[in-house]
Amino acid sequence: MSVSIYYSARRAQPLTATESAAVERVVAARVQSFPYDDEESLYLYGGDDDEGDEILAGSTKLSGDPGRWLPVTAHVLDSVTELRRAVGGAQWHVHMDDSDIPWDENEGYALPGMRDAALAAELDGLCGDRGEQGG
Repeated sequence: MSVSIYYSARRAQPLTATESAAVERVVAARVQSFPYDDEESLYLYGGDDDEGDEILAGSTKLSGDPGRWLPVTAHVLDSVTELRRAVGGAQWHVHMDDSDIPWDENEGYALPGMRDAALAAELDGLCGDRGEQGG
């Protein structure tokens, strides 16, 4: 079973040149700082939709390795938080499959426990043999 984080932004006005440059900078920096070379990172695949008001859209498939779930989730949600702050006036929708991820003005996008070191260690221990991992 795979789980993905989806993110999109809508507004009537397209991205300005300044916003497009800011998005490119955020994406480049966040992809560069992603902790795993062999995992999917922040991935924007467009901004076109039938209604014409989607200015950004993307998704990230989470790892099949439970030990990587929290670091990848935190990194992706921090990335989307930076994107939201770089693109003003848009209606954002961020969700993990069918569950919406709430926005907090101070913290940005976050899930309970995603920075919990003890939980991360427990998840890392779920696959005793790295050959047992699945996707």
